[in-house]
Amino acid sequence: MVTITIKNIPEPIYERIKAQAKTNHRSINGEILSILEQAVSLPPIDVEATLERARKVRELTAHYTITADEIEKWINEGRE
Repeated sequence: MVTITIKNIPEPIYERIKAQAKTNHRSINGEILSILEQAVSLPPIDVEATLERARKVRELTAHYTITADEIEKWINEGRE
């Protein structure tokens, strides 16, 4: 196993990790390992596919305009 030393961790981040470790019944080291495992296990983003989806959405919504009245109506509907 490799050992890594992390320096200059801001106190608020350390406290959040510490609290998260307690919640998950882990040591701080175990919590950091879990966080790192999750971070590196995320699949890479397919930039081209994401851009293509964004272009399609833009095309579909290019001629649609929203008025201030519509926004106000939706806000009020959400509050009911």
